[in-house]
Amino acid sequence: MSDLILARFEECSAFHDEADVIVVGYGIAGACAALEARRAGGDVLVVERAGGGGGASALSSGLFYLGGGTAVQTACGYQDSAQNMYRFMCASMGAERADLIRRYCDDSVRHFDWLEAQGVPFERSCYKGKAVFLRTTEGLMSTGNEKVWPYNELATPVPRGHQVTGAGESTGLAAMTPLLARCDEEGVRAKYDSRLTALIVDTTGRVRGVEARSLGQTVRLLARRGVVLATGGFSMNKEMVSQNLKTLSDTAEPLGTPYTDGSGIVAGQLAGAQLDAMDGFIATASIYPPSQLIKGIIVNSLGKRFVAEDSYHGRTAHLVSEQPGQRAFLIVNEDIFAYPEIETARHELIDGYETVGELEAGLHLPPGALVSTVEHYNAAALAGQDPDFMKHPDWLKPLDRGPYAAFDISFNRSIYLFMTLGGLKVNADAQVLGMSGQPIDGLYAAGACVAHIPRSGKSYASGMSLGPGSYFGRVAGRHLMSTESLPND
Repeated sequence: MSDLILARFEECSAFHDEADVIVVGYGIAGACAALEARRAGGDVLVVERAGGGGGASALSSGLFYLGGGTAVQTACGYQDSAQNMYRFMCASMGAERADLIRRYCDDSVRHFDWLEAQGVPFERSCYKGKAVFLRTTEGLMSTGNEKVWPYNELATPVPRGHQVTGAGESTGLAAMTPLLARCDEEGVRAKYDSRLTALIVDTTGRVRGVEARSLGQTVRLLARRGVVLATGGFSMNKEMVSQNLKTLSDTAEPLGTPYTDGSGIVAGQLAGAQLDAMDGFIATASIYPPSQLIKGIIVNSLGKRFVAEDSYHGRTAHLVSEQPGQRAFLIVNEDIFAYPEIETARHELIDGYETVGELEAGLHLPPGALVSTVEHYNAAALAGQDPDFMKHPDWLKPLDRGPYAAFDISFNRSIYLFMTLGGLKVNADAQVLGMSGQPIDGLYAAGACVAHIPRSGKSYASGMSLGPGSYFGRVAGRHLMSTESLPND
C-alpha cells in the first residue's frame, strides 16, 4: 500500500492505452459499472489485479438485499413496497444516507429484474427458518433485523435476502459468471494481472486516468471520461485494520481475497476523497443454526442479558464486542441443547450444570446475578413476553428446568469472521466526494471500497454488499457516460 501515489497528468508524456471509462476491480460492482457504461456507448477498460474477474463477490454466499415487491417476494406470498423497505432501512441502518437508501429502495424491483435479465438465477421459493447461509437453493430468506424490535413496529417485516441459485456456500460465483459473460460478449476490455499504483490527476483536481503495474511493467491508462473504483474493502490490510477497527479482537479473521487490501480507498484519499465509517465492520460467529439455540439466553460477564437472541447474527456479534471484557455466554437447558453448527466459530462448550446457581458459580459470575436474570426471564417467557428486549414470542421458552449448559461465545475467544464497512464517501450518483463535499471530477466508486449504507454490524443485513454494490456500480457506469463532460486537454 505504501507504493500508491498520486501521479500528475501534466507530467505523463505518453499513455499505453485509453478508454472512455476505466474501471478498477472486476467484482460485481466493477462488472456492473463496466456493463452499463459499455451499453451507454462507452469504450470500457477494466483493470483487474487477479488473473480473471470475480473478486470477493465470486466467493460470497450470493445474497442480494432486495425488496419492494420483487418477483421472488411476490411468488412466495410476501407483500412489500419501496416505502416499507425504506422505513426499515432508515430505522435500522440510519438516516445519514437517506438519499442512497431512497434511490436503492425505489429501484430495487427494477434492479432485481435487471440482474435476472443478465442471467443471474433466482429460484421462486423461500426458506422459512433461521440461517446464516443456505446449502439449498431457496431464492428468499430473512437476512436482517426486520423482525427485531423496534424495527418490526416501524415497518412490516418482510424477508429480503435474495439468494442466487447455485451449489455450495459460494453461490456468488453463479452471479458473477453470467455478468462477466455479458461483459465479454458486449466488448468490455479487461487488463488482468494489473495492480493499481496511482490515480492520474490534472492541475484542476480532475481524475484523468490510472497508473498500474502490469506483468512487471508500469503502464499509464487514460480515461477520457472518468474512473470507477471498485476495488473492495480493507479486511486483509493489517495496518488499516489496526488503525481503524480498535475494538476488533486479535482472534477475529478477515473475509475476502488477498487483494481486499483497501488500495482503492487509499488511492481515492490521495486524490482528496472523504472517507466515512472507517471504524465500521460486520463480524459473525453465529449461535444458529440450529435455530433452537435462539431459545436460550445470552449474558455478559455480569450475568446480564444485553441483546434479543433472535437478532441478526451480525447485530448480536457487534453487541458482544461491546460487553465488559468482550465476554459473553450462551445459556441453554436440556430441552434445547445442541452444538452450534457454524464450526468455524469454535464456540466452546464450557460445561453442564444441574442448577442455575451452579452454572453461575462455574462461569464465575457475580453472586446472584445469573439466578436473578434467569428467574426474571422465565417469568416473562412463561407469559409469552420479553419486556427487556422484546424477543419474538416464537423464540421465547422458559429455561425452568435443568440440567443447564453454557457455551463461551466471547468476542475475544471464539473465532469471529469480519468484513470492513468503511470507505470512500459517495453521493447517490456514485460520485466520490471531496473534502468540500463536492464531487471529485472524473472519479466514481462502488462496492466495498465505498462506505456501506449500514455503518456497523448492529444494522447490517446479509446482501447489503452485493445488492448496493451491483446497483451503484450500474449507477456509476450510466451517470459517467450520460452527464460527465470531456475535459479540455
